[in-house]
Amino acid sequence: MAFFKKLADRLFRSSDRITEGLDAVIDAQAPGVTQSPQPNLQPNPQQSPKAAGFLNRLFSADEGSEKSRILDDTMLESLEEVLIRADMGVETALRVTAQIAQNHMGKRLSSRAIKELLADEITRILTPIARPLPLFSQKPQVVLVVGVNGSGKTTTIGKLALQFKAAGKSVVIAAGDTFRAAAVEQLQVWGARAEVPVLTAPEGSDPASLAHDAITKARALGADLLLIDTAGRLQNRADLMEELAKIIRVIGKLDPSAPHNTLLVLDATTGQNALSQVEIFQSLAKVTGLIMTKLDGTAKGGVLVALADRFGLPIHAIGLGEKIDDLSPFDPSDFARALVGLEE
Repeated sequence: MAFFKKLADRLFRSSDRITEGLDAVIDAQAPGVTQSPQPNLQPNPQQSPKAAGFLNRLFSADEGSEKSRILDDTMLESLEEVLIRADMGVETALRVTAQIAQNHMGKRLSSRAIKELLADEITRILTPIARPLPLFSQKPQVVLVVGVNGSGKTTTIGKLALQFKAAGKSVVIAAGDTFRAAAVEQLQVWGARAEVPVLTAPEGSDPASLAHDAITKARALGADLLLIDTAGRLQNRADLMEELAKIIRVIGKLDPSAPHNTLLVLDATTGQNALSQVEIFQSLAKVTGLIMTKLDGTAKGGVLVALADRFGLPIHAIGLGEKIDDLSPFDPSDFARALVGLEE
């Protein structure tokens, strides 16, 4: 699967951290425990630099070696620390390791065997929340997109518009970040690519007023979807959060069922801070689903597991870069295996 390869390549930093930690756990043998010697592996000169890198050499070692360790309390604590360092969070890390211990305590496990167990448990946590953005018969379906500064909201909206247009849906974009000209210009570029209208207002205009006009325009056009961008907000800025609440009130006056989706875009590089962002936005804007961006640039991919475990909100898509096909539907099994460093 081409996407799995891309996912595994982009999650290299996260999987590298977990793999390196697991290798150290297995190396930390209890006194008196022996293991088979690890073969001296040399990278294949015909492989790409990444394929010949540290991670793949460890994979080969797992496949060609009997290097293992009995799962005991000490090893379990070390495994918990590995998952916490991968930003899975204390509660989720404890829950994952407890599940593994339940059926495998006292058994001899290799690094690869632990990866398989981790992948299975992470997949179990993620599967219930891996759902595409629901589409309704309501026209226009109003999708409000929220998140803090720099999370990737604007780019995500552009990618969604292009993907929905390619799927035969008529789309309108509202550039609700009226205080940042660069955000408006970026949406206009994406709108031109997708051949969808982008509704704007003069810089500094009331975003709630723009949202009102956008719904009216989308209705007149018979659009299937209206994607509304909002200003990037710091969740501790009460005035900006009140502005968001006003947008929601105005939308609700025009259509009591709207917004039909409120998507929170999260930057994976923020790690555990993403949890507090979900709490704040969920209480204010009734978040219905998440999109996680920038997984290609972080070693904190485990935070997505913590989010699923704690909130149970649908994860509609993940972003792995700036290209249109770098925003992809969320596959829990693929993500779990890529996160822990398993091959396809």
